[in-house]
Amino acid sequence: MYADANSAGAYFEGYDDPGDGYVDEDEEEVPIAERELADDAEWKLIQKNTFTRWANEHLKTKGTSVDDIQFDFADGLRLIDLIESLSGQKFRHVNRKPSFRTQKLENVTMVLRFLEEQEGLRLVNIDSTDIVDCRTKLILGLIWTLILHYSITLPLWEGEDYNQGSTGPTPKQRLLSWLNSKLMERPVKNFTTDWNDGTAIGALVDACAPGLCPDWREWEPKQKLRNATEAMRAAEQWLEVPQLIHPEEMINPRVDEKAMMTYLSQFPSAKLKDGAPLRPRANPASVRAYGPGLEPKGNKVGMPARFTIDASSAGKGSVEVIVLNPKGQREPCDIVPNTDRPNTYSCAYVPTQAGEYRVIIKFATKEIMNSPFKVMVEGAADPSKVTASGPGIEPQGNQVGRRTFFNIFTAGAGEGVADCVILDPQGRQDVIKPNITRQSEDNYLVEYTPRMEGLHSVNVFFAGQQIPNSPFGVMVGPRKYDRG
Repeated sequence: MYADANSAGAYFEGYDDPGDGYVDEDEEEVPIAERELADDAEWKLIQKNTFTRWANEHLKTKGTSVDDIQFDFADGLRLIDLIESLSGQKFRHVNRKPSFRTQKLENVTMVLRFLEEQEGLRLVNIDSTDIVDCRTKLILGLIWTLILHYSITLPLWEGEDYNQGSTGPTPKQRLLSWLNSKLMERPVKNFTTDWNDGTAIGALVDACAPGLCPDWREWEPKQKLRNATEAMRAAEQWLEVPQLIHPEEMINPRVDEKAMMTYLSQFPSAKLKDGAPLRPRANPASVRAYGPGLEPKGNKVGMPARFTIDASSAGKGSVEVIVLNPKGQREPCDIVPNTDRPNTYSCAYVPTQAGEYRVIIKFATKEIMNSPFKVMVEGAADPSKVTASGPGIEPQGNQVGRRTFFNIFTAGAGEGVADCVILDPQGRQDVIKPNITRQSEDNYLVEYTPRMEGLHSVNVFFAGQQIPNSPFGVMVGPRKYDRG
């Protein structure tokens, strides 16, 4: 026989040890004995239900099951089936029809001896009579020992550097460490209260299969049952993680730690099934917006206020920009996707009045970080005072492939910046990109090279508005080569 367990207080070593995670951290001031007096305590029922489901998952390979682990292991037969399924070993000399107590004891004793001598488990304060006599607490202790060994300690988990030696982490530490390696955005400190609102299990499911629960960040913590149900159903259907604990049990403030560890220990070996409904994750928090058009100072009435939106790391989603003037009225904003940088956008708006503007930027219908941007716009310039001259805006004389130029003179026009947009004969504005150099305070040099014959439209702006006589019609002819 193994250790004497006749005393009512006998239990597996460490089974009720708070350091092993049995007692919730928030409950430590409540006497353990007081809580254990009630056989129908919530945590006890959750634990028993979870352990029963865990056993039945492993008994499926044997074509059998248990209804009540307090009584159904008493003859040793289903306990033998369970250990054979877990260990891959086959027992000999089994009493297949145990009618007498001695036959039941022989079956159970054979299992306990195998666990100690072959599997290296340390069983303390339990012997075969405890199983045959249906002592619930000790049977739960045995099942917990099996869970720790076969579901948490023994398996090798991908991406983990784990040493099973005596100096390694405890099973609880190991599992918590693995979980937090997945839960970078939603770390957990325990196996109980940190899981009550359902967002942690949603984050875990999406971390194991990105796109399976992509919206967990937007879940309302008060909708805890809905959250847990959605995540656990997805895990069961597509990751083949059975619901050893049920959603209503997970969200219970009195949820049992061992039950949660049992359920969560399935995730390190979870594999995504083919055909899973993975949805791209839109993450507005990953969108960046920057540029002078979003700065608090430096923008002026009539001048293009330009900025860039970078959504390259935010998944799939649409970009929306709302520009509100000081009166709260919406003003237009151009949003042009950049062909050279996918999922980035060049944006520009032209303020029409002085005062504080608000620029609201949304991605996938949600505002990005730092939105709305508050932009103080200063007073207007006078583009009517600006002139331009030079061969680059003459109606005739320019040739394909030959660089040309003109100057913009801004003396007396006030604060503003000169700009130029050139449309080729096909109306495209991104083919010819003029080079604009500010040579002095009121003189800009504009250089460009025509790419094709035909009528070009040279648009000259100051403070975001066309200057007098702009746009200039420029007929570009074929290139003429000098004779050597």
